[in-house]
Amino acid sequence: MGKKYRMNEPFKPSSHRRRLAVALISVAVVLLICTVAVRRFYYDNLRPVSSSDSSQTVEIPKGAGIDQITEILDSRKLIRSPWAFKLYVRNQDAASVLQAGTYALSPSMSVNQIVAAISHGKVVTDLVTILPGQTLAQIKKTFISAGYSEEQVTAAFDPSYYSDVPVLIDKPGGANLEGFLYPDSFQKNSSTNPQALVTASLTEMQKYLTPELRQKFAAQGLSTYQGLILASIVEKEVSRESDRPVVAQVFLSRLRQNISLGSDVTAFYGADLAGQPRSVRYDSPFNTRLHPGLPPTPIGTVSQSSLKAVANPANTDWLFFVTGDDGTTHFSHTVKEHQALVTQYCHKLCQ
Repeated sequence: MGKKYRMNEPFKPSSHRRRLAVALISVAVVLLICTVAVRRFYYDNLRPVSSSDSSQTVEIPKGAGIDQITEILDSRKLIRSPWAFKLYVRNQDAASVLQAGTYALSPSMSVNQIVAAISHGKVVTDLVTILPGQTLAQIKKTFISAGYSEEQVTAAFDPSYYSDVPVLIDKPGGANLEGFLYPDSFQKNSSTNPQALVTASLTEMQKYLTPELRQKFAAQGLSTYQGLILASIVEKEVSRESDRPVVAQVFLSRLRQNISLGSDVTAFYGADLAGQPRSVRYDSPFNTRLHPGLPPTPIGTVSQSSLKAVANPANTDWLFFVTGDDGTTHFSHTVKEHQALVTQYCHKLCQ
């Protein structure tokens, strides 16, 4: 007869079963450790590369897939691990929402922040600023400094490109865009062509060169283009908005009385245009000290306040003005009074 176990004797597994159980437990522990290690490795590689907040401009091209985007970010040292970045994007189901564009990214951004920026289209933009009183030549230099080539800029400022822009209806044939570009800041990114910025500036000018303003120019005996010319002179002669309507009145009075405008800034513009040293004695068609009437074109950009000043000149009868060294403008009726004011208030500026 076989061996009989007593009812109260505990069951003892064989040594083979014990070894199998130990092995399974060991494997489970190893798998758990590996899982924890892999997860830690994964999350560590989602952290920022460094604490540096120096920004980089990164362009994600149109049609770029996850592999190309990963390669771009890895080459710029913005991510710790291409593998971790791809896995995160797939886990978040974000591959289909990553957008092309130009982005400002830094090594201090985590993968989560980088993906959020790219998937939400937080495109970085630069500002191209056209300043009040700037000449066309100066604006072109601004565009070149913004990254456009000379060839691009030359093409962008060709007036024939904007023949359908309403504001240029007042531009005489053969004239350039001087005076028609409104001074403001315009956003650009890597895909913005310079023509778009010029169009935006011309469109902005249209907002201020209203039919009402044109009518007020006409009431002063000026065409719209002549109004722009005079406003561009007022813009450069005085910086205080409160002085501009009075200065506009001075110039309008001189025009009506056939007195030369005598504006230094027009003489300087003509000299600059010819590449000559600035001098009130330089003879050019723009020198209103030497030639009667208005210069042939505007001499720079025009702000709203100067446009309004010419359209609504002050109700005064001054014929002369001088801006003193402290920026205050002084007005007078006669040459004698004017010379006395120059002697009293203008030492450095009038040398």
